[in-house]
Amino acid sequence: MNAPYETVTAAPVDPSALTFRVRMRDGVRLATDVYLPDGTSADDPGPTVLVRLPYDKSGTYAALPLIARYMTRRGYRVAVQDVRGKFRSEGETLLFVNEVHDGHDTLEWITHQAWSDGIVGMWGDSYYGYTQWAAVASGHRALRAIAPRVTGTELGQVVDHHDGTRDVEMGIHLGYMATHYVGPDTYEWEPDPERRPLIAPFEEFFRNLGRRSPSFDISFPRDVRLRRWPEGHPFDHRAIPVLHTVGWYDNCAPWHWRDIEELTSRPDWANQQYLLIDAIDHENYHLAGAPYDDASRDHARSQEAFRTLLPGYLDPALDFFDVFLRRQGSPAELPRVRWRLVHGDEDGFRTDTVWPPAGSTVMTLHPAPDAGAPDGDTPGRLDIVPPADRSTASWVHDPADPVPSAAPNAFAYLQTNPRLHDWSKRGDVLVFDAAPVTAPVDLAGPVSVELSLTTTGPSTDLFAKLLDVHPDGEAELVAHGRVHLDSPVRALTLGLGHVGYRLRAGHRLRLHLHSSDFPEFVLHPGTDDNPWLATEVERTTQRIRLGGPDGARLTLTVAAADR
Repeated sequence: MNAPYETVTAAPVDPSALTFRVRMRDGVRLATDVYLPDGTSADDPGPTVLVRLPYDKSGTYAALPLIARYMTRRGYRVAVQDVRGKFRSEGETLLFVNEVHDGHDTLEWITHQAWSDGIVGMWGDSYYGYTQWAAVASGHRALRAIAPRVTGTELGQVVDHHDGTRDVEMGIHLGYMATHYVGPDTYEWEPDPERRPLIAPFEEFFRNLGRRSPSFDISFPRDVRLRRWPEGHPFDHRAIPVLHTVGWYDNCAPWHWRDIEELTSRPDWANQQYLLIDAIDHENYHLAGAPYDDASRDHARSQEAFRTLLPGYLDPALDFFDVFLRRQGSPAELPRVRWRLVHGDEDGFRTDTVWPPAGSTVMTLHPAPDAGAPDGDTPGRLDIVPPADRSTASWVHDPADPVPSAAPNAFAYLQTNPRLHDWSKRGDVLVFDAAPVTAPVDLAGPVSVELSLTTTGPSTDLFAKLLDVHPDGEAELVAHGRVHLDSPVRALTLGLGHVGYRLRAGHRLRLHLHSSDFPEFVLHPGTDDNPWLATEVERTTQRIRLGGPDGARLTLTVAAADR
């Protein structure tokens, strides 16, 4: 049976907020709270920071009242709004598609308020990073700068790639729609991953709830993609300054990095782009505090802990807005790139003019067969020199016994910061080890795996994880990537994202290859059935080539040694 659900309704409005019902072009009214700096009257104009989100503008999860009051102490007017159909706002509850026009109409409303000087910036994480890009796509001239965090214009989308591959679907993909986009309220509920077919718990949940999610029904069983950008893609609009905050441990980072790479290729946007890359996950847990076993340090469980993280959370964006909204200082004074080197820069950020950092070089490691490493659980090695002889290596994907996901909540990976040594002992995980390094090696930039793969199934999923193996044998995550292959034979390059990571002396790199990561990602049944509907599964064997021109290779970006 399904676990019971809890209903999350709108929290009381903060008493320090001015409350409004902002009318959209179709007459729908969106609930909006405005916070003014202390001592500022409602007819004293100044720049505004706008936040549009589906997670309750008054609730403790997003903690917008705390955030707004912090921003007002820096002199900003702050407008926070429940998006259409959520919590106190009217209208249909439908994911993504209304944000462009609603963003435009909200910006227009702000410009006509006595407390506004007509200059607006936007800030926020995840979906309320997406609503910033939607406002850019509206073309409204009042929007002067945005600060999207852990997000992307393709957020929540299973992306088809130019090489014929596509993203592996996140397990939360349908779950998010089922719990957040049914109606104004949100529901706390988790599907039972042991149920088959995978869709069964959702149908039972909707029956118990007595209503369905329109966004869910549009996306399943046939993924009908409604138009996100009715006025054209945001990157085709006027370029404005952007401060990207990216997390090394954010499970949504692939969407964000794709945006950054695309914007870098467009000169008008590249000149307006600033990067802040930190050792955080999607829920803003930081590696420096991981794991968060003590509830008093966990900002999801302690308001005092949330207050403690506010300076690091907000000051970079407010400094950015000072330059572009208030014209305090020069853009030249802002670093183009600030990035934290994991295990190398615990006390601060490095700064660069470009990413990857100037002077970086490429290092290639070649998976090769091996009789076994000293720890007895490693079947292969990673060498600078390609193997002299051609061979293959294989693993079996068994949907009845999938490779388990490491973190109980992938969005809050660092809340537990799992160690991954035990995954190397599984027979369905192919493992390759490099030799321990004798001096620190700083990885800074993209990581990829190039290989030729065959499967005995009609299609397969490929997961690759790069690990740091400590001298005591423990292993921690450095980078990861995944892709769905629609054909049984495929040569491909799989990106594992970007890293900023110091491999310390005595540590070694390890590469994992496998075909499941469940329940974080939807389980491939080994057949050509829809994975959400499959009731029968089949084992498949995946094989890669080692050595020769089509042999597998791991490509790393290494920072200059004098950094």
